[in-house]
Amino acid sequence: MKSLRSRILVALLAVVLAAGGFYAWRQSAGESPEQRYRLQTIERGDLTQTVSANGTLNPVVLVNVGTQVSGTVSKLFVDFNDSVEKGQALLALDDSLLAAQARQSAANVRNVAAALELAQANEARMRALFAEEYVSRQELEQAIKERRSNEAQLAQARAAADKDQVNLGYTVIRSPVSGVVVDRVVDLGQTVAASLQTPTLVKIAQDLSEMRIDTSFAEADIGSIREGQKVRFTVDAFPNRSFQGEVQQIRLNPTTQQNVVTYNVRVSLSNPEHILLPGMTAYVTIAVASRKDVLLVPNAALRFRPPESAGAGERPAAGNGGQRPANGGQPAAQRGAEGGAEARAKGRKRDTASGTVYRLEKGGLRPVSVQLGITDNRNSEIVGGDLSEGDTVVVGENLQAAGGKPSSVGMRLF
Repeated sequence: MKSLRSRILVALLAVVLAAGGFYAWRQSAGESPEQRYRLQTIERGDLTQTVSANGTLNPVVLVNVGTQVSGTVSKLFVDFNDSVEKGQALLALDDSLLAAQARQSAANVRNVAAALELAQANEARMRALFAEEYVSRQELEQAIKERRSNEAQLAQARAAADKDQVNLGYTVIRSPVSGVVVDRVVDLGQTVAASLQTPTLVKIAQDLSEMRIDTSFAEADIGSIREGQKVRFTVDAFPNRSFQGEVQQIRLNPTTQQNVVTYNVRVSLSNPEHILLPGMTAYVTIAVASRKDVLLVPNAALRFRPPESAGAGERPAAGNGGQRPANGGQPAAQRGAEGGAEARAKGRKRDTASGTVYRLEKGGLRPVSVQLGITDNRNSEIVGGDLSEGDTVVVGENLQAAGGKPSSVGMRLF
């Protein structure tokens, strides 16, 4: 009985091994490289390299209207989105205390003016008596001194009255420019205090037909940006529409956050339809380099590495054996597609001029070293190497043909 059971187990094991061997033979013999790999042909075309960043739309001139005196808001003459003219009243503060102080100053002016009239009359009498030699010169000079003192007091009282009158006028807040009210910070009945820092009451955009975008570009990209370059951008409010602008200024003041250095680039643009609003997020793209009718290689081909290349003893590519050299001082616009975020994260310099692709030749793969120009993050320019138009390169592995889903053939024996 035991002999029969052993024979059955041996037979089952032989069937399993035969099935596995047949499956492996079929996979190796039945799959050609054309079936196993995804291929793409090298073509010619136009290429544009761009740099991108996010920014915020702002008016060209945004005026924060404040107050020079303290008080309670008693009247509001404008609201959000109202158009205002220069000198137009925006709001008014309670002027009870300032009006009383202005009246007090005016009364003080009249009081000092009366004292001056008396001093002038006294001086005239003293001059007449001095001519008749009824008073001494000292008494005359004393009368002249009192008249001059009263004149000075009158000038001081009038200055104080003018000051109080100006402060009374400040209770009515007027627009310093013509524009549109984009924000009203205070409400009716709110108390504002003008101390060391003037409180903002209303924000006015002078002209929304001309706007700007404040963006932050990384230091690796700032060397490719120049004033006057054309800019394209989109906003979330109009996702299917593209807008245009122009680089107006590159701010020299850097900003450092978590060891990342960025520079503010200001973009000017026209907004004749007034559909772009302050505060919108703009997705800015600047074309920094362009090539016409050049050989293009897909970036996927530069990233591809066959899984068996490490141990199969493939022939090294000409030049650097498929290894990318360190950055030799090439400009930022000459970055290759390889070595992007991974190389930067590991602290290695990204390749600027070379890469390796795998070309299909006589049923097999051969690594080919190429020199790269600019890239648009999808295709890269080929400026040198053993590749020509019409050559076929591998861009990936066909998961279905390569058995992307793991399979196992066998059975558990107990």
